Amino acid sequence: MTDSTNDSVNENVSPTERLSEAGVAIWLDDLSRERLRTGNLAELMTTRNVVGVTTNPTIFAAALAHGDAYAGILAELAGSDVETAVERITTDDVRDAADVLRPAYDASAAVDGRVSIEVDPRLARDTAATETTAVRLWETVGRPNVMIKIPATVEGLPAITSTLAKGISVNVTLIFSLPRYRAVMDAFLAGLEQAKAAGHDLSVIGSVASFFVSRVDSEVDKRLAAIGTDEALALRGQAAIANARLAFAAYEEVFSSDRWAALKAAGAQPQRPLWASTGVKDPSYRDTMYVDELVVAGVVNTMPEKTLDAFADHGIVLADTVTGSGEEAAATIAAIEAQGISIDEVTAQLEDEGVTKFEVSWDELLTTTKTGLDSAGAGAGER
Repeated sequence: MTDSTNDSVNENVSPTERLSEAGVAIWLDDLSRERLRTGNLAELMTTRNVVGVTTNPTIFAAALAHGDAYAGILAELAGSDVETAVERITTDDVRDAADVLRPAYDASAAVDGRVSIEVDPRLARDTAATETTAVRLWETVGRPNVMIKIPATVEGLPAITSTLAKGISVNVTLIFSLPRYRAVMDAFLAGLEQAKAAGHDLSVIGSVASFFVSRVDSEVDKRLAAIGTDEALALRGQAAIANARLAFAAYEEVFSSDRWAALKAAGAQPQRPLWASTGVKDPSYRDTMYVDELVVAGVVNTMPEKTLDAFADHGIVLADTVTGSGEEAAATIAAIEAQGISIDEVTAQLEDEGVTKFEVSWDELLTTTKTGLDSAGAGAGER
């Protein structure tokens, strides 16, 4: 992974502009009706160079639980089935966000300006249901700059292929391990090959592979702390970045293959790596650590607003970024494994935990929505 910036830095250029100029697409890892209603999302496009949005059940659950921005839609949907209401609320927000981001989509020739919406995480182990839901969400939102988020579980892989084959853009989420990431890239290529055979325009089919970062450090650091030796403790905070750098090396390998070249010649866009879970979990770490250390052209970094603001306020000078090599990253992982920590075991655990956490958040979203529907219904009955 190499730095693509010049040594000279124009102090009149903001940190987020420099990050964009280095080839990193900045996406916001958050969405709410309040952001849309106040114009905050449009403002972030101008002031923070945001060109995309990612969502997940946790984000929507938090949005529903705070403020009164959803009072109107909850009143309209009072008496509705809660599952129907959740899909209506989330698809409405994503559709509106897609309209706000449409200029970025048009300006980038369908590369950026994307908004992601997740398939019900309770379907993460059900291929057929994932496929059906992905198509329904795509048709319901009805915007070309939307991506459907499908988890990179074993059962999710064929759903990724079949969804792409229908000409539907996909954000593959919950990727932690290198072997699974390679399987995701294979599923992507297969999907585009089938889409090409079906006559779809490959140039507008977008896809990103969301490779999770900070959670790897959280789990590995915990295990290093349990070992407690100086040698083990010296490795804290290094696993996640090394894992991501090895993922980028795998990306470069796959997307320099003859198989990809044939699809590129047919107009296809590459499936960009997206650095996800980039907010630091350990307060002793630099709050922009998972931005600073993963700067390379052709990737997406989706940040919570706290991380985005921190980077904008005191962003690094990108010319001094230490991106590191694949060899250094491999050596770091080898040193961690020499402590008796299996990266494969860690990433498998994190995938299972990730699916479970999103299921819990989805249940919270259902509960919050039901409470809102019940309250709106009771209010209507009193009038």
